[in-house]
Amino acid sequence: MNPRLFALLVGCSVAFVWLTSRRLPSVVASHFAGSGMADGFMPYRSYVSLMLALLIGLPTLLVVLTWWSLGSSSARINLPNKDYWLAPERRHATVSYLRSGVLWFGTLLLVCLCYLHWLVVLANGQQPARLQNSWFIGGLVAFLAILLVWLKVFLGHFRRGA
Repeated sequence: MNPRLFALLVGCSVAFVWLTSRRLPSVVASHFAGSGMADGFMPYRSYVSLMLALLIGLPTLLVVLTWWSLGSSSARINLPNKDYWLAPERRHATVSYLRSGVLWFGTLLLVCLCYLHWLVVLANGQQPARLQNSWFIGGLVAFLAILLVWLKVFLGHFRRGA
């Protein structure tokens, strides 16, 4: 994945949150108890501002800081078979692979945040506002399963080849 595609995905995520937020009431149920019932509320503008800040800030900060730090010749990179993967003839390819992996993780985080926002939109469409716990838990399980597969593939790359 390249950084331009990631930037486009961030933009699409922002558009998704912006457009779907129009369905929210002036006071948004933004926190939910274990039962799914709303127990915390925010003004509409505060919720949308916070959601957009999280959506843009978290994945972008993660990607930009990692991208920048990996580019440093003094970067402390801990990998299996580190001497092999960071040898001068392979360092550029290794850093490129790490950067690509971070872009994929940032994308996964974007999707997760958009999904959580959508659950909040759906919850606020009910009276009283109620989060569907099965959808929340299902999304969390899916996120963790995808994350584990991503980690296995990502780290597995460094276990072979040396």
